[in-house]
Amino acid sequence: MPHDAQPPRHHPETARHPHRPAPPPYPRDYLMPWQSSPPAPPRHPTPAPASTPAPGHHGDLRRLRTAYRLLRRVSTLTALGYFIAFLLLSGYAPTLMTSPVGDGGLTAGLLLGLCQLPVTLAAVAVYEWTARRTVDPLSAGLRARAGHPHTPRTAPAGDGGTRTGR
Repeated sequence: MPHDAQPPRHHPETARHPHRPAPPPYPRDYLMPWQSSPPAPPRHPTPAPASTPAPGHHGDLRRLRTAYRLLRRVSTLTALGYFIAFLLLSGYAPTLMTSPVGDGGLTAGLLLGLCQLPVTLAAVAVYEWTARRTVDPLSAGLRARAGHPHTPRTAPAGDGGTRTGR
């Protein structure tokens, strides 16, 4: 040992908690050159009350994930399903797609192509309506239970679920 003839000290605190660093080899009231005052004593966190479980352990969180997953799948399959059906019909049923509809020279393929935008907009509208009816109340309940400061106030269920907090 170069300048220190004492063997390293083994602290009982280090033996109980191997993940904690060893205490410094100098007295606790010793100030380093960059310190102007002694460090504050370590605070021990107060344990959470045992009566209230964490929000992640509620069945509501599972219901929220399930409702949101179902909502995403239905809306995605509606919009993409219509588009894929249009592509498949264009590739494998050209006679059906070129058949005239009405007297104005409109073909079935053109009519189905023009209907893609309204179908997509309808899928978005149904997505928003269903989200406000099913997913938003579940997430607002979880936020309120967790004590989130930005919990939106919602109107009573009898008026269509419109928000009054905006």
